[in-house]
Amino acid sequence: MASGFFAILDDIAFLMDDVAMATKVATRKTAGILGDDLAVNAEKATGFLSEREIPVLWAITKGSFVNKLIIVPVALLLNIFLPVAIKYILLLGGFYLAYEGVEKIIEYLFHSKKKEHAITQEVKAESDATKSEHEKEKIKSAVTTDFILSIEIVIIALGSVAEADLMIQIITVSAVALLATVGVYGIVALIVRTDDAGYKLIKRSNGKGLLFVLGNLLVKSLPVMIKILAAVGTVALILVAGGIFVHNLEFVHHLFPQIPDTVKEFGFGMVAGLIVFILVAGFKKIVSLVKS
Repeated sequence: MASGFFAILDDIAFLMDDVAMATKVATRKTAGILGDDLAVNAEKATGFLSEREIPVLWAITKGSFVNKLIIVPVALLLNIFLPVAIKYILLLGGFYLAYEGVEKIIEYLFHSKKKEHAITQEVKAESDATKSEHEKEKIKSAVTTDFILSIEIVIIALGSVAEADLMIQIITVSAVALLATVGVYGIVALIVRTDDAGYKLIKRSNGKGLLFVLGNLLVKSLPVMIKILAAVGTVALILVAGGIFVHNLEFVHHLFPQIPDTVKEFGFGMVAGLIVFILVAGFKKIVSLVKS
């Protein structure tokens, strides 16, 4: 009886060792996409009034958890019964990410001032609303983008344990998905609250000393971080999209072998995004003409 109990404990210990090793490998392989996920979501979680930052970030985080609850079991089932479907899901996600990245670049180049002014006025006008349209749109966009990036994270993690037992696959992929959400949005929360921490330090400093200097530095650094994250997030969207095409389309993978992978991925991401942007813009134009 006792020997059977200890045998079970040994089995559990071996399983946990295998899971720990598999999770370490999977996390290392997904590190790049996790960095992209951080940059993209940090940019999307900023731009709100101070008192609305945490509620908005919590709404996005809950959406991210829901995404993982959907994606992980579906990915595991597809990997068992219809593995070819994963490739096409990734490609569709790649087109969406490429479109979103290119759309941001086009808006920045041609509509940035007007858009920024409109958003500022909108936020001021809706500062007393519990759930403004601006918040809903940003949350929806962030959760949608998180869904696509989560698919990529889960698929990469699953691929790293493809030869392992089903139980190890389930635990490893689930652990990576959980770490991705908690880690990414935990760091995002720290970033968006940087200015509040700075203001508190300034109040405690009585206008002088090291705390005052550090507080001012934190307050002034947030706008710079937001701009950097916005740029990095946009590039990350295009790079992730291009990477999906390069690694999942055989003919694309072998094109331009002399060009560095990063440049090639960005180029294919831009091309795909421009194609989708033109198609979407044309469709919107046709719809507006029909309605008029």
